[in-house]
Amino acid sequence: MDLAQGFLHLLSPGPLGLLLLGTFLGIVVGALPGLTGGALLALSLPFTYRMTSVDGVILMTSMYVGGISGGLITATLMRIPGEPSAVVTTLDGFPMARGGRPGRALGLGISASLIGGAISWVALVTLSPAMARLALVFGPFENFALVLMALVLIATLSEGSVIKGLLAGLFGMLVSFPGIDETSGQQRLTFGFAEMAGGFSTLAVILGAFAISQVLADAMHAGQRFERLDPSLRGIFLGPRDYARQAFNIVRSAAIGVWIGILPGVGASISSIVSYSTAKNMSKTPEKFGTGFDDGIVAAETANNANTGGALIPMITLGIPGSPAASILLAALLMHNIQPGPTLFSNSPEVVSALMATHLAAHVAMYAMMIAGCLLIARLMYIPRAYVLPIVIVLCAIGALAENGRMFDLWTMLAFGVIGFGLELASVPLGPFVIGLILAPLAEGQLRAGLMASDGSLRPLLDRPVAFSFLVVSIAMFAWPLLRQWRRRRRGAVTT
Repeated sequence: MDLAQGFLHLLSPGPLGLLLLGTFLGIVVGALPGLTGGALLALSLPFTYRMTSVDGVILMTSMYVGGISGGLITATLMRIPGEPSAVVTTLDGFPMARGGRPGRALGLGISASLIGGAISWVALVTLSPAMARLALVFGPFENFALVLMALVLIATLSEGSVIKGLLAGLFGMLVSFPGIDETSGQQRLTFGFAEMAGGFSTLAVILGAFAISQVLADAMHAGQRFERLDPSLRGIFLGPRDYARQAFNIVRSAAIGVWIGILPGVGASISSIVSYSTAKNMSKTPEKFGTGFDDGIVAAETANNANTGGALIPMITLGIPGSPAASILLAALLMHNIQPGPTLFSNSPEVVSALMATHLAAHVAMYAMMIAGCLLIARLMYIPRAYVLPIVIVLCAIGALAENGRMFDLWTMLAFGVIGFGLELASVPLGPFVIGLILAPLAEGQLRAGLMASDGSLRPLLDRPVAFSFLVVSIAMFAWPLLRQWRRRRRGAVTT
């Protein structure tokens, strides 16, 4: 892996244009209430088909970075988080803006996003090679146990109940099973339908679950009016004293963001919540949080963007995404016949270097674009949704048909759009669903390879220390939330 080559490649007109386009689109979509960066990534998948794998990675990584950052604009100026990860930013960003300092609120958020992303880039560059070398010694049973642990971890750390998270992950795994069994070559779970022989299109399922479901949810609030502020850029540039005063808060929040990003499937929302809570608990003036306090904005936005680099570490080294958005990046690599994991560094070093270079460059581009254009982007928030939603539906339909040209994929997309909308209404997280969809084939393949090598015995899962330790962690992660809920119920029964 030659990181310098990745930056040199970004200086070419084509890749540089893709980086700027991806970052800008990510910021705009991240700022629009209702539409999310995950939906943008899902919509962009079919457009990467005719690109090289490197250019596809550049476009989607820059969208990922821009989408995470753009949400702070609406969170600050409208108290409506454009991204779920920006919810915590509203607690101090909007009070500061409403108090007559919108420029400073935006400046704190944008600067914290840049620094958090830069720190996470350092972690991405330094930790990824070591983790990849460690993963090279894993056998099929270790890989299976690792994927199992990731799925359990995703479910237990998702918002909502553990049972709902597990059910969402298992449902995603079930959706991946129909089609041709790669080991036996036989059809399975096709129920006599010829169209099912190829299984469900991953792209169609992702478009439905992320984009169409979001359109349906957004359509229910198409007439919603937002509290509006007249923004000003005064105070948007921070001084050296501001950075010095926030240095410890930034480093602590970035460390939290990177660490939580590495945990499979958790996402930036948890990072910002944990970082904000930590900053408040450790503050000498916790009563100022929620009133327009600098520390609250910096803690939330630093952790948000630090999560991006952390989430990419397990994706490129283990093939396990660290966030729902990273799972769509993983799907993009798989569609280009690139298998993320420890061999990615040796088999496709140009992809790794391009991804790492883009991650840093997109944060720099994000900072420049948001400083220069945040007022213009803020005006885009008032475009009537009646104009935006039909365009999203048409783009989804084009994307679903682009892969195989089958009407079945279009119906698949619509069906999973309704299913995803229903899951959201039932407070079932979509993150475990889509990650289960993508990781299930990997887990199945590794388990079958291990069983073939051991003559059908599962004993190596217990005999091999690494595999056994992953199993123990999986059981502990599954049992702990359930035990905690049982204790709370028991304590409540005793008090009553």
